[in-house]
Amino acid sequence: MDPLTTERLRVRQWRPEDAEAALEIYGVAAVTRWLTPAMLRVDDLTAMREVLRKWIDEQADMLPPRGRWAVELRESGEVIGGLAIRLLPPYKEDLELSWQLRPESWGHGYASESARALARWAFTQDIDELFAVARPNNTRAIGTARRVGMEWVGETDKYYGLRLQVFRIRPSDLLG
Repeated sequence: MDPLTTERLRVRQWRPEDAEAALEIYGVAAVTRWLTPAMLRVDDLTAMREVLRKWIDEQADMLPPRGRWAVELRESGEVIGGLAIRLLPPYKEDLELSWQLRPESWGHGYASESARALARWAFTQDIDELFAVARPNNTRAIGTARRVGMEWVGETDKYYGLRLQVFRIRPSDLLG
């Protein structure tokens, strides 16, 4: 995928040199505690480099629209978050759209802006829906899903063995 741009953001491939910025996201318990599947907080820069190396290597073998991407501010090039599209367990049929931002970037609309851009691109890749899942008390993720344009479709324990709220978006939800 070529980088996607919005008014304020760029969504692009992760790079090894993003490790310090990525640690400000995935090394923060306030972020990782909400992730599904559960992801332990990355402890240090060495571990974050290894995680990024794995993500970059895996990206080469993933069929679009699956993957993981960095979110950066267009103006400064500063990495503030990450996005992913992955197959949801256990049946690996449903595609999950997820977003993670460093806490200093919460509350500015970056998650919904970047997730909408990624969803628009994903719908050019011969898919017809994306899902997001959130723990019931993760009000930030639930609010972001709604701002992306996702519709609440129910609650389930089908994914990751957790009780989760499920949201869905289809191409027609992005019109306008």
